[in-house]
Amino acid sequence: MLVIRTEAVGVGVGLVRTLRDTPLEEAGGEIVGRVEEVGAGVIGFKPGDRVGGVVFKGAYGERVVGMPGLVEHVPEGIEAGAAVAVVRGGLVALGALRAGEVQAGQSVLVTAAASGVGHLAVQLARALRAERIVAVVGSADKADFVRECGATECFTYDDQAWGEPVDLVLDGVGGELVQRGVDNLAPFGRLVAFSAGGGEVDTAALLGDGRTVTGFAVGTWHRRRPGVVSAWRQELWDLVAEGQIVPRWTEFPPGELDRALGLVAGRGNLGRVVVRAAA
Repeated sequence: MLVIRTEAVGVGVGLVRTLRDTPLEEAGGEIVGRVEEVGAGVIGFKPGDRVGGVVFKGAYGERVVGMPGLVEHVPEGIEAGAAVAVVRGGLVALGALRAGEVQAGQSVLVTAAASGVGHLAVQLARALRAERIVAVVGSADKADFVRECGATECFTYDDQAWGEPVDLVLDGVGGELVQRGVDNLAPFGRLVAFSAGGGEVDTAALLGDGRTVTGFAVGTWHRRRPGVVSAWRQELWDLVAEGQIVPRWTEFPPGELDRALGLVAGRGNLGRVVVRAAA
């Protein structure tokens, strides 16, 4: 294990849901900080290392316990808010695109495109040379933001149509939007579902045009293909260093977690929401 003193912590929809029936002290989340203690037998880390990743409990405390493999080294030059955005949101976005086998010149549709994961998925699709990137968001006032991230088209969930069919859909919302995403696939199109929101798919809608639906969870890939996840992490930091992806975030000072939660619960955030740890 690693004992980490936090610099900043992410706030997302998952935390809003968790706090309905779980105390904050029990909540997990994505963190960035510095290693203070290294457990016996742990290699590759030392006190003073800057790290980030996901912890399953106590994420919003001054110090957290992290597990090697779920925590990675974070470059010194990157701001804490940007690092929090990348360590999980970036990994989910890139992993979903890779699981969906995105190819240069293809078209990609991203739901929840203004979210912590979604805005990076839009940028990564552009970095991976997708030709047409469709952003679907909750309200029209987010259109400028997702276009700045690289979207070529923008629609809202209430729009009756989301443009021409696409090769790949990344669904971060779930519910009825999963089927809408399937319906928007071109022949042999793929939908990758990474939301915990569930949703049902009419399998008959898959048959005629050879469409597919794939579930994606970083934890599964970490357990079964850790080398692939390590490669994704390195690719992400390289893309950040090159300026091909620019994480966006809204930052709250220590003690203002309630305000951060309110922004997320009201679906008003653009990019990741971050709370700074006490100095």
